[in-house]
Amino acid sequence: MRDESLTLDVPAPDPCDADLLEQAPVKAETGMVGHKRRTVAQPPQQNIIWIASYPKSGNTWVRIFVHNLLRELRGETEGTQNINDLGRYAIWEHSYPHYSQVLGKSPQTASPADLARARPEVQALISRQQTGLSLTKTHLCFGTDHGVPTINLSVTLAAIYIVRNPLDVAISYAHHCARPVDAIIADMARPGFRTIPTEKHVGELLGSWSQHVASWMGISSRPVYIMRYEDMLANPVRIFGGLASFLGLRPTGPQLQRAVEKSSFSELTRQESEHGFKEKPKHAERFFREGRAGQWQQALSAAQVQMVLREHAPMMQRMNYLAPTAGVTMEGSARSHSA
Repeated sequence: MRDESLTLDVPAPDPCDADLLEQAPVKAETGMVGHKRRTVAQPPQQNIIWIASYPKSGNTWVRIFVHNLLRELRGETEGTQNINDLGRYAIWEHSYPHYSQVLGKSPQTASPADLARARPEVQALISRQQTGLSLTKTHLCFGTDHGVPTINLSVTLAAIYIVRNPLDVAISYAHHCARPVDAIIADMARPGFRTIPTEKHVGELLGSWSQHVASWMGISSRPVYIMRYEDMLANPVRIFGGLASFLGLRPTGPQLQRAVEKSSFSELTRQESEHGFKEKPKHAERFFREGRAGQWQQALSAAQVQMVLREHAPMMQRMNYLAPTAGVTMEGSARSHSA
């Protein structure tokens, strides 16, 4: 769904948008990630660590791993993290309660511009309500919406950004939304694409897949830990171990291994089969569907592959999903210069 009234200013690799520059120096924090609500309002602090991604790129997987790792570090070694209880150490930015409190009314009655103007204060509210660090999920593009920053840097400490091959994202997102793949591919190419509000969440400004990746990759004023979904599958201990270090966590080898195993796709599908998953859309058959890379090779037509490549090839090259190429040959030019 495209909103023609929005503006999406995606920062360049070294963003110069004054609205997006930090307002105070960053002070590194390390130690155990905590998530407890404050009982007394406090001034905003830089304590939000964003878990950001385009939809269907591994955001939920990362949140589950963090929960399992923190359980291990706190001696809770029996059983695995309940996938329907992911609010213990992480929260969603776009949940209605935060917006209702800031707006003073139901977000369902607010315009996209009203929501955009409320967003910085919503994020400041999230910051004030937490003690310690706050892991906060978002699918927002890093930019501006109706002239207002989508991410409040004054309360942002760092970010985790998960990226996935857009060819596979298109398939997974289509199943998630119960929509045709062609429609999803078209949405992923729209600069102003935003999600439709649900009964629980406000809509989020995504932009195109390439814009989304470029926007978070281009942040130079905060630390950003980049995770590729494919690397998480191929070498989970190394990639999730790097995430643990980024968060200032120091698990032993066995603790890390157990947290990875307890966050495996087979464990997540088992829990969803037995107990359901409250984050699954009503129209989706499953949330944890296949959990593998390269689905596009069997599921997409040649025409659909070309639609994705036509829009996203440069960013796919940057993320090592395609071999680097300038799209031209220098052979003729080299001969003319040497003549």
